[in-house]
Amino acid sequence: MKRLSWLIGLLPVLSWASDDAAMSWLDNRFRVDPTIKQVSFVVKREQSSHSVVLVRPDGQKYYAWRHPDNVSWYEEPGMDIISIENPMPGPWQAVGKVTPTNQVKVLSDLQLQVATLPSRLYQSETLKFTARLTQNGQPLTMRDFLDRVKLSVVFYEYIENVESLPKESQPSPIPLGEFADDGLGFDEVPGDGVFTVALPVELQPGKYRVSLSSGNGIFLRTVEQEVLVYPPPLRASFIQGRGRHEYHQIVVDAEEGAIKPGSLAAHIEQVSFDGTRTISQQAALSDEVDLKVWLPNGEKPGRYTWSGWLYATDNFNNRELIFKLPESHFAVMAELQLDRNLESFREQQEAKAKQAEIAQMEAEREAARSKAWKMIAAANLGVIGLVALLMVLWRKWRAKKAVNDAGLDIPEA
Repeated sequence: MKRLSWLIGLLPVLSWASDDAAMSWLDNRFRVDPTIKQVSFVVKREQSSHSVVLVRPDGQKYYAWRHPDNVSWYEEPGMDIISIENPMPGPWQAVGKVTPTNQVKVLSDLQLQVATLPSRLYQSETLKFTARLTQNGQPLTMRDFLDRVKLSVVFYEYIENVESLPKESQPSPIPLGEFADDGLGFDEVPGDGVFTVALPVELQPGKYRVSLSSGNGIFLRTVEQEVLVYPPPLRASFIQGRGRHEYHQIVVDAEEGAIKPGSLAAHIEQVSFDGTRTISQQAALSDEVDLKVWLPNGEKPGRYTWSGWLYATDNFNNRELIFKLPESHFAVMAELQLDRNLESFREQQEAKAKQAEIAQMEAEREAARSKAWKMIAAANLGVIGLVALLMVLWRKWRAKKAVNDAGLDIPEA
């Protein structure tokens, strides 16, 4: 009779363990099946209590501060989440101030399924990347567990045979993002077991090893991939309007052959010093691979900012690309005042140059006029001298002729 009552008491434990459902603990005991390779226990306890002590079937005790490497322990006020790789089969027990109404949740056969990263990433792009946790092939939707998983994406510079290097020589981790299942940002549905991250590829071009794991150790397994990061195929430049009524420009150029013609689009947000927001959008024509976006000129003096997004389609594998344009600043008053000063300076310089040119032309004309008068005077003097000489010679000739006509013999002088 005693054995029968013990079996009746154990039946709920066995039936619960087989379908991974929730059950009321029987003396805080639960059984692990021999086929289970990984298990997680979600233990709720009194808020002011210490973490539970986990007792293996053979009596060995695990503590939050002391446990083997195959155990990960996450604790917070009122809750312990304990994950174990290759747990010992048999009855386990949690010793502590577990709440009387606690519904223990044992999760087994958990799998981390990760979308495959594109083999060709671009520096500065923002990539929507997803992962999901499944239990027995079905999406895991337990909020107490999902809210604390903290899946993260970490990049490492790729090095051949990195395991053979000493730890201090191995590449440093580069955390780039943390997944969320909250329905915000790029995540579509909160609490559906699908984790999403807007992955900012802020890396230098090169080859990388990517690791996805639970940053706080709740989920022990990791997934690794290898990717190549290429230079960005798009370049955006800001050209500020020179006058109060001249539009600003965002000029977007694409690397030749990198994106599909007609796929480029831009969304630009401009914020004035008083908080006024202006949205400007533009899309390329079907045969264009570059783009100009015109931004209204605020005209009023002050500090302005602009930021936005660029969208395009990769020409190599037909992948949709998203690039975030970081916030940039410009000052309307300083730029416009500088332009006015430059314009005034240019006008003054042009006026001086024109005056100098006129003065030079006048000097050249005066010099030419003076030279002409001198030449005329010299010519006149030459003519007068020639005339005078001719008159003297003519008179001598007439005098000599007159003497000859009179038959007078005038001795030669």
